[in-house]
Amino acid sequence: MPHASPDPALSLTVRGLREARGLTREAMAMRVGVTLGTLARIELAQAAPSWDTFRRIACALELSISELSLAIEATEPATLDRSPSIGARNRP
Repeated sequence: MPHASPDPALSLTVRGLREARGLTREAMAMRVGVTLGTLARIELAQAAPSWDTFRRIACALELSISELSLAIEATEPATLDRSPSIGARNRP
């Protein structure tokens, strides 16, 4: 079964929500039940969480799966997409 590609929006959202709650990476990893390295790779968009890990991340952040999904979808696209906008002109 192929692994999903890491989602930068998920990574930014998880890290931002963790930090907003005052949790260290270590404390969050313990709450989620993953190693510190696994959580770091998820937050750095180097690994995609399994469905079970995603569910446990939501629980650790005291969010429903739906709430976490909506927060990920609401992540500002401009912070993720560094490609030129459609119709942008090349400038010297």
